Amino acid sequence: MSWISDYQYEWHERLAMKIMRSGGYIPRHIAFVMDGNRRYAKSQHLRCIEGHSHGFDKMAKTLRWCLDIGIKEVTTFAFSIENFKRSDDEVNGLLDLAREKFRDLINDEPKLNEYSIRIMVIGNINLLPEDLQKLIAKAMIITEHNDKLFLNIAFSYTSRDEITQSVETILKLGDELKPEDINERLIEECLYTRHSPPPDLIFRTSGETRISDFMMWQLSTTVIYFTNILWPEITLWNFLSGIFAYQRASIRLESFKRQKRLEHAQQAKNCNYYSERIQHFLRTLDSYRKNVLLSLSTSN
Repeated sequence: MSWISDYQYEWHERLAMKIMRSGGYIPRHIAFVMDGNRRYAKSQHLRCIEGHSHGFDKMAKTLRWCLDIGIKEVTTFAFSIENFKRSDDEVNGLLDLAREKFRDLINDEPKLNEYSIRIMVIGNINLLPEDLQKLIAKAMIITEHNDKLFLNIAFSYTSRDEITQSVETILKLGDELKPEDINERLIEECLYTRHSPPPDLIFRTSGETRISDFMMWQLSTTVIYFTNILWPEITLWNFLSGIFAYQRASIRLESFKRQKRLEHAQQAKNCNYYSERIQHFLRTLDSYRKNVLLSLSTSN
């Protein structure tokens, strides 16, 4: 199945999408915690990996909905570092499914370019098998110039590890930095999400009301929406319910978000963020990350 579904809308679904687009704020960036695949498999008497496969199919439909309603960036929590603690059969099954889907993505390059979708994998991919690292790198390289929808896949990810990796990046590449350069803003710029705005909405399925170590640094202005539906069973109406919840919250939230943006800009000014020394470090960081991907994607 393609990463982008050719979802066929009923007339009343098209009407609902139109009303939602015209009725209020649409989140620029939405993040999904796609929970409930294993419980879905159990309820349908399926093997565990089949539940995850159904979950991927539903992600393809959800991306279609996001494109059509005007969302610009999507982040999905696909595989936590904590998932390595599951049984060998399930972990190996998940990694095999990832291999299959990233190969499909690479083969589906024309469609991704048609919709101008850029793939970013955020996470500690060094923990993954080398062949999967290469597939991930190639998927990121072949879509790097697309700019209509940014799809971030959190794979081999936890927020604590992301923050730890940020600090390690400063230690590794920051030889020219001074002690006063190292602050909250610089750590933030070294996260995997360096070029992404914070999520406007986090949408979690399956009835669990927790964050599960997902994007904890980025959530200070995020609306969090929980629903009891299992991820493979999510419908357009569940999706629109989450968008509506965000629109209701945005009435109160927009002034707070504007204030946070002003504080963020003032913080950058106060900490000398725009100095040539720090900007050189950030250019070095971007170049280093790009070279790692190029090396992986072209290796045999």
